[in-house]
Amino acid sequence: MLMNTEIIIEYLSFFVFIIFSLALCGFMLFLSWILGGRSLSRYKNTPFESGIVSAGNTHLHFSVKFYLIAMFFVIFDVEALYLYAWSISIREAGWIGFSEAFMFTMSLLLGLFYLIRINALNWVSSIKNNI
Repeated sequence: MLMNTEIIIEYLSFFVFIIFSLALCGFMLFLSWILGGRSLSRYKNTPFESGIVSAGNTHLHFSVKFYLIAMFFVIFDVEALYLYAWSISIREAGWIGFSEAFMFTMSLLLGLFYLIRINALNWVSSIKNNI
């Protein structure tokens, strides 16, 4: 009976936390709606940065390569975090953890070699593709 009461108290405290968090977010949104400015003017929706009025079109077209490099960076950076967490617990993980980390690192290197092989990391397109 005591165990059931402890479980109920844990669930109840979690739900109280969730409800309080949602209520606080709703209160802040409501407060900003009440206190926020509602002025309408000619320059209200004009892009503005550092006191300089923008000139020209603000929609720039970037190459897909920028996004690819950013995705590759995020992927390999997150894997570095996994390896860091493994290196902290190397004594507890033992040889099994070492072999798993080795296989993980090898799969990362294979992925990197694959990206190099298909020229995904080259900025300059080859002459064959331009013809």
